[in-house]
Amino acid sequence: MVDSKEIIDILNILKKTHDKTMLEKYHDKSPFQLLIMTLLSARTKDATVIPIALKLFENYPGPEELSQISVGLLERKLYGVGFYRVKSKNVINLSKILLDDFNGKVPKTLSELTSLPGVGLKTANCVLAYAFGIPAIAVDIHVHRITNSGRLAWVNTKNTEETEVELKKIIPKKRWIEVNKLIVDHGQRICAPIRPRCSECSITKFCKFENKNL
Repeated sequence: MVDSKEIIDILNILKKTHDKTMLEKYHDKSPFQLLIMTLLSARTKDATVIPIALKLFENYPGPEELSQISVGLLERKLYGVGFYRVKSKNVINLSKILLDDFNGKVPKTLSELTSLPGVGLKTANCVLAYAFGIPAIAVDIHVHRITNSGRLAWVNTKNTEETEVELKKIIPKKRWIEVNKLIVDHGQRICAPIRPRCSECSITKFCKFENKNL
């Protein structure tokens, strides 16, 4: 089992080379807008989501406005985002639910967030962490891949849900929020799945990857 001290050492090293992720850059947006940006980012690069989301928010900043938009118009505005048709329906439906059931506010619990259309564990945990500062570990493909066996080997799990459970057991709660932003940034810039830039990696000595590009 990985030494908890090693995990803390790695997080501390990554903090020194960290570049802000999308949700960090736009932390001043409302919880609703952060929720929408996170939902749209599923299977879509941040560079694609950011200009589309920011343009959308100019005229549709909250659930009141987005609950009234037609599906066809929202699809056109979200064109370019992966699964934009499904996401358009989810955005409209969750906006209506927020108005009807939550007084127009984004809820602050995992169970309530995941009850919303299109909001899975990763998205819900991102909202808790980035919008409300509530300790949570948001596990996307980067976090799952890099913390698993074959890279850092903190866990040995089959899916993101298992990874979240196991990471919570070995990482101090006060550091949970850091995991997503540090590992995601590292995965986007350095630790690619096929050709990782190992020669530029600040934590390569901890990595179990067998074919390092040094």
